[in-house]
Amino acid sequence: MARKVTPYVIGKLKQWEGCRLNAYRDSAGVWTIGYGHTGPDVKPGMQITQAQADKLLMDDLARFERAVDQGVKVPLTDNQFGTLVSFAFNIGVAAFEKSTLLRKLNAGDYNSVPSELARWVNAGGRRLQGLVNRRAAEAGLWVTGAFVSSAPVVAAPLKSPLVTGENLAAVGSVLSSVAVASSSSGPLQWALAAALVAAVGAGLYFLARRHMEERA
Repeated sequence: MARKVTPYVIGKLKQWEGCRLNAYRDSAGVWTIGYGHTGPDVKPGMQITQAQADKLLMDDLARFERAVDQGVKVPLTDNQFGTLVSFAFNIGVAAFEKSTLLRKLNAGDYNSVPSELARWVNAGGRRLQGLVNRRAAEAGLWVTGAFVSSAPVVAAPLKSPLVTGENLAAVGSVLSSVAVASSSSGPLQWALAAALVAAVGAGLYFLARRHMEERA
């Protein structure tokens, strides 16, 4: 049985896709309805109910869940799996299977995922802010619930209030922004990337220092 995304991820995916009950052309000119549903069944003037939109989403999800489950060869948390399903849902199975993101991940490079996500922000030949925002949100989901361990201790979720889902999501969003900034040429873009990294480092330092003071 193919792995399934959690209700939490489905809620996030609905938020990122948005729902329209009347058929429309997306940014690439493809006829779309519901939560990003496309295909030969979508016609101009088509209308559906909310219940039909929900069913179409669940039917569509099965294909992308299967693609991620079969394509990824390394262990994933529920949120990491959900991130990749959302990503594949957005770019298509074929593009996901050929992506550098998947190749690097299968080589064990988990840390490359946020920056690779940030490269997929174009549609119809132009960069879309909506896709920039979605990739940043997906990067945040990727690191939410992440854990750290030192060998030979078995990895376990950190209990410190410093490592919360909100903090990790914020770091993921900033890392995604860094990747977007550094992917463009020029001293201004590199300066922006450096400033973002410095801001993250400073923020984490003060959070850690405050946590240590509270424990003292």
